[in-house]
Amino acid sequence: MLSRVADSLFWMSRYIERADGILRMLKINYASSQDDVQEFSWRPVLKIFTYLEDDKIDVLENNTRGVLQYMVTDKENPNSVLNIVTQARENARSVQDHITKEMWQCLNDFYHTMRDEKLVPLLQKEDPVTILDILIRQGLLYVGTTDVTMARGEGNSFINIGKFLERGIQSTDILDVKFSVLNARDIDEPSDTTYWKYMLLSISGYELYLRTYRGGFEAKNVVEQIVLGEDFPRSVIYSISQLHRYFERLRSDRSNDAYDQLNFVIGKLKSRVKFSTSNSIMHEGLHQYLYETRAGLVEIGNTLNKNYFA
Repeated sequence: MLSRVADSLFWMSRYIERADGILRMLKINYASSQDDVQEFSWRPVLKIFTYLEDDKIDVLENNTRGVLQYMVTDKENPNSVLNIVTQARENARSVQDHITKEMWQCLNDFYHTMRDEKLVPLLQKEDPVTILDILIRQGLLYVGTTDVTMARGEGNSFINIGKFLERGIQSTDILDVKFSVLNARDIDEPSDTTYWKYMLLSISGYELYLRTYRGGFEAKNVVEQIVLGEDFPRSVIYSISQLHRYFERLRSDRSNDAYDQLNFVIGKLKSRVKFSTSNSIMHEGLHQYLYETRAGLVEIGNTLNKNYFA
């Protein structure tokens, strides 16, 4: 497969995963903002998903409709869902011969939904959850169509590598920013049930947490699920394991050096996370641990770019 094609498939998938993460986060945080009007702030979401400076976040953090417009449809925001889906479609358009007709149709429909002129006034005047649900379903339709129709070859591997790399980075960012709101004392204490509930809902982990941990919400258990939960599809270790799984399918006699270099980088990070415990993470310092884990994921992306896409 040409490196240009692999690069486009990889980024097409990363962009769709990023759009899904943003939309889910916006939906759950909007619900949270309605429950806690006095103390709610959009600052954590803006920190995770935008490049805004602190002074601009100060202006926007309490303006719910303004945040929704900026994050979903603002053409000047490079990380708005509109611009992300546009980038995904451009990557897909350049490799139409390597994806299925159904995938292209789903992505094209998503793009035209985002470009609909009615979307902006609907977000401003109607119930945003209804609009966000429609957009989330568009992304889910694309993911399901890809899983059902895409041949299990190199192209599918690059698509899944992009998806799980983006998901792993998102999970570390969300956990780091959400915990940064708490002080050191709060981390060791059972916290407000609502805070943890909405955090877990934003990454679809709330129901699994309730089934797994019977003793209520504790910071250590939240960290354990999001970082080390091998059965949780948005955990850091699950994302790294799946990334490694699909990367192993790219091995060939023609690219042994490139394969070995990237395999080492992935294996090193996978071992570090796999053999951690919630206690060892807390002892090391959660922020430092997540910072180094995220750096490892970024290194995987850079090494992949250097050896497979450059």
